[in-house]
Amino acid sequence: MKELITTFYTGLSELDADKMISCYHEDVIFEDPGFGQLKGDRAKAMWRMLCKNARNFKVEFSKIESDDQHGSAHWEAWYTFSKTGRSVHNIIDAKFEFKDGKIIKHTDHFNLHRWASQAIGWKGKLLGGTKFFKKKLTLQTNTLLDKFMASIS
Repeated sequence: MKELITTFYTGLSELDADKMISCYHEDVIFEDPGFGQLKGDRAKAMWRMLCKNARNFKVEFSKIESDDQHGSAHWEAWYTFSKTGRSVHNIIDAKFEFKDGKIIKHTDHFNLHRWASQAIGWKGKLLGGTKFFKKKLTLQTNTLLDKFMASIS
């Protein structure tokens, strides 16, 4: 399963959503602080959208651990946040569960307050740690995902 995780992050570093999605089980569940929980095609479309829209993007991954059931990795991403043009360095720890040789569950953990401070600036620093901010961000990211999915169907 280490090879599967490596393939997933290699795809991300190459902005190759198809390579990433090939690692996902059909019924995958993805979750992170920015999008909340996404299932199946929505999770896959999120990676397509992020890869398509990435600007000044770089990723490094390390600390890949796994057995037949579970895995984990540490990854860091550097990019320009398109809405504000601000530089972001996001530090993420990922957990995985596997089924049928694929990733069935993928959970990314990162400090949303730290991310918001970088991506949005003073408003992010002020509000980024609140439930209000997280709820609003999740609504915005899912609205963008809905629009993206409608544009590719």
